[in-house]
Amino acid sequence: MATYKIDAAHSDIIFKVKHLMITTVTGQFKTFDATLTAEAEDFSDAVVTFTADINSVDTRNEQRDGHLKSDDFFAAEKYPELKFTSTSFTKSDDGYVVKGDLTIRDVTKPIELKAEYAGLMVDPWGQTKVGFEAEGKIKRKEFGLGWDAVTEAGGVVVSDDVKLQFHVQFVKQ
Repeated sequence: MATYKIDAAHSDIIFKVKHLMITTVTGQFKTFDATLTAEAEDFSDAVVTFTADINSVDTRNEQRDGHLKSDDFFAAEKYPELKFTSTSFTKSDDGYVVKGDLTIRDVTKPIELKAEYAGLMVDPWGQTKVGFEAEGKIKRKEFGLGWDAVTEAGGVVVSDDVKLQFHVQFVKQ
């Protein structure tokens, strides 16, 4: 069994949300941890666990970040962590399908991510590294991120759809 820990300095955990339905706002979590374990060399039996510190949310706007940490969205004081645990990691024609349970606030729901294996490499310091890129989509309101506002014209301020993107590098332990 091989165990890999995320290399946070070479990984990004990103989310994208439509604002006023005319632009996309990008955010990320700056503090996170993940472990990948696998017996199969092709990672077809991999298990991934992931956590992100809600207080590390960064959208390049302090006021918006504060709003995201409030009870309107993540309720960071009460629920300081977002969690994901995979339930399957299966090969598909164009990569992998990763299924698992995502917990935001006190809501846990199954999600599905499409993942692409980016390769395995030994770095100049002799560490074995493996890279993956994954993406998926969730409905934020299903996870209790329910704040809503409507524009004067009746449009939505913040989309319910949230795109998730993971660009991750793991270090073999």
